[in-house]
Amino acid sequence: IALLEFMVRIERLYSDMTGLVLSVLSTDLFFSFTGNIIGSGIFVSPKGVLENASSVGLALIVWIVTGVITAIGALCYAELGVTIPKSGGDYSYVKDIFGGLAGFLRLWIAVLVIYPTNQAVIALTFSNYVLQPLFPTCFPPESGLRLLAAICLLLLTWVNCASVRWATRVQDVFTAGKLLALILIIIMGIVQICKGEYYWLEPANAFEPFQDYDVGLIALAFLQGSFAYGGWNFLNYVTEELVDPYVNLPRAIFISIPLVTFVYVFANIAYVTAMSPQELLASNAVAVTFGEKLLGVMSWIMPISVALSTFGGVNGSLFTSSRLFFAGAREGHLPSLLAMIHVKRCTPIPALLFTCISTLLMLCTSDMYTLINYVGFINYLFYGVTVAGQIVLRVKQPDMHRPIKISLVWPVIYLLFWAFLLIFSLYSEPVVCGIGLAIMLTGVPVYFLGVYWDNKPQCFNTFMTYLGQKFCVVVYPMEDEKKNEESAEEIELKEQSVPLSAEDEQTPKSADC
Repeated sequence: IALLEFMVRIERLYSDMTGLVLSVLSTDLFFSFTGNIIGSGIFVSPKGVLENASSVGLALIVWIVTGVITAIGALCYAELGVTIPKSGGDYSYVKDIFGGLAGFLRLWIAVLVIYPTNQAVIALTFSNYVLQPLFPTCFPPESGLRLLAAICLLLLTWVNCASVRWATRVQDVFTAGKLLALILIIIMGIVQICKGEYYWLEPANAFEPFQDYDVGLIALAFLQGSFAYGGWNFLNYVTEELVDPYVNLPRAIFISIPLVTFVYVFANIAYVTAMSPQELLASNAVAVTFGEKLLGVMSWIMPISVALSTFGGVNGSLFTSSRLFFAGAREGHLPSLLAMIHVKRCTPIPALLFTCISTLLMLCTSDMYTLINYVGFINYLFYGVTVAGQIVLRVKQPDMHRPIKISLVWPVIYLLFWAFLLIFSLYSEPVVCGIGLAIMLTGVPVYFLGVYWDNKPQCFNTFMTYLGQKFCVVVYPMEDEKKNEESAEEIELKEQSVPLSAEDEQTPKSADC
């Protein structure tokens, strides 16, 4: 407790006065980065990886290789993040390197399907694991699942609107909780190995296939594993809000991703010490089945740990997606209202509300898993496009200032893996990948009508912006050039419009500002 209090004091001492404020030291970076990667994926993906890898040994190799590739991708993104220091992640990089249309398509697919669907699925997973113990002999009612998922989304949206620090504290607490649960799984696995329960880890048995090996299926196994590592580009969405990103960003990568890889690999080792491949494939809740086999009366720990994991996952996804929409609005690719922040709390309330509403709409649909398959292919397509942009930027602007500069060997390795993943995924699932491409291409006419067309009527947009400002009490953040004209002692958040009320003029701003 004393250590945490000390960290909070240090954090406040180094608080920076920016439009979007997030004073984060390396401890917060570590918790936020690790917490955003470790989500529901580790409790869902083991089945998908094993099913497509066709053997336990190859499945473990997939987990290790995916962790290495994730680290390489994160390093490539780290260079881009400090070279193009804009919140918005790969959207900002693709737009600056390849132009407005490419950036808009990345934003379009994220706004339309990726973030709303992922958040809805994670929230439904949370509600399922909370309610399942209350319905031991049947599945929870569909209406109850959706209602609890909606309450989860609304609560976390309120937290993110209220304070950036509260949002990061939620991430810290739930990251610690789920790491402890995964440590329990790993310890139980070690106990099982000490008891001699490692039949499926012996080389002769580990690589014994239960179906014929297939390159296309192996690519899908990597795609399933990559889903569990999703969120590795989290910090690039909040680059402008980080304290000393040149030091803390690589440090977070070097600590967090090896830790996540270690946890994932040993969690899967623990699973196969208690279950055969056939038992694992027959379970839709691997961690729960594991707990029932080894924990006895304490098996309730597993659904609780999954609930903690997914609750933190929803928080992290809300945090990053609202920043992406904020960046898109600032560049003119989304309504300008989404680029505004609260006059005292300095949080992007309109972007958060937009994210929450779009996710709640996804809870009204029933076929979300198909949507995830559609956009998963496109998501990794843009990862590769972004890393390719790093090479293009090196060629076009070799003298550009790069506080972090990695060898071009790493983006080349990433792109080779990316090409293998996408080509063979397209070969194995042509319909799913084709529909994902079709969803992305629907953004082309929207771009030319909504962004490229400059002479369209402005009255409706002006009215909606005014109405939104009054409702959310938000203004545009201070421009960078204005901040550069002021000394470090005099920097403060300045509103570009008059206060909306006398109360706003008199009330001091939150410590987040």
